[in-house]
Amino acid sequence: MHTLTLDDIQQAARQVYQAMPATAQYRWPLLSERLGCTVWVKHENHTPTGAFKVRGGITFMHWLKRAHPEAKGIVTATRGNHGQSQAFAASALGLRALIVVPKGNSIEKNNAMRGFGGEVVEYGRDFDEAREEAARLAKQHDLYLVPPFHTELVKGVATYALELFTAAPDLDTVYVPIGCGSGICAVIAARDALGLKAEVVGVVSTEAAAAKLSFEAGEIRETESANTFADGLAVRKPIPEAFAVYAKGAARIVAVSEEQIAEAMRVYYTDTHNLAEGAGASALAALMVERGEMQGKNVGVVLSGGNIDRSVYARVIG
Repeated sequence: MHTLTLDDIQQAARQVYQAMPATAQYRWPLLSERLGCTVWVKHENHTPTGAFKVRGGITFMHWLKRAHPEAKGIVTATRGNHGQSQAFAASALGLRALIVVPKGNSIEKNNAMRGFGGEVVEYGRDFDEAREEAARLAKQHDLYLVPPFHTELVKGVATYALELFTAAPDLDTVYVPIGCGSGICAVIAARDALGLKAEVVGVVSTEAAAAKLSFEAGEIRETESANTFADGLAVRKPIPEAFAVYAKGAARIVAVSEEQIAEAMRVYYTDTHNLAEGAGASALAALMVERGEMQGKNVGVVLSGGNIDRSVYARVIG
């Protein structure tokens, strides 16, 4: 991935704001009281698709139209939020969007993808198997295969980091979830483009800790499974291009348990009345784990999405 300049990110912002407004970042007093530090929440649960990925979808489709004007449409694999963003952005530009999800994927996320104009295909036992099927369908239907990580996706996602750092330039630390890595790479890119000093801390699930294991080993490590209810974190093997960025640019990576994520979801609800999906709450969960080291500091947490099935949320909140 080439290094993004401030100009790159500002250009991306102009494209993004044609399709959606900037999202808010709020300092929530009850969270700050609970954790003993100033907590800024970046509300990516308030985008048109309920998650941060839509920003990358918008910039990616603009690039695709320019770089591959012959493309009739796209195909991609997802657990949900990336697929919604691709369907939303492709439909807006009149392109076909074929979305491959693993079997047993979130019914509500599948419905949302269809609602935004995507065609949903269920295949395989997990995200990695769905990805292989997407590559096959791309050839079969002559569609452009959207990778889970790409400079143009990161460029769009970096617009949320630009908004956050513009509103709160003196953040000491920002916690950001890691799935395929566009979020953390975007936060690192925006921080560096603005010349800021904030520590960027990645967050994974203890049940899908490949990014943390890789970060600590200094080379890519794979896990046997990625069985976490935080489906946005459910990746067995880091994407090499993303790993290259966060291996260098992140301060550390924290692993949080299923119960710590569930507790953070409940805290979001009681302290801010916001809905967070598992991956969306993981950054706050990591701050809660590290609250001792964060006393008196200025901290940002990315609430990356709120797309959680009702039955799962009912179980967590109950």
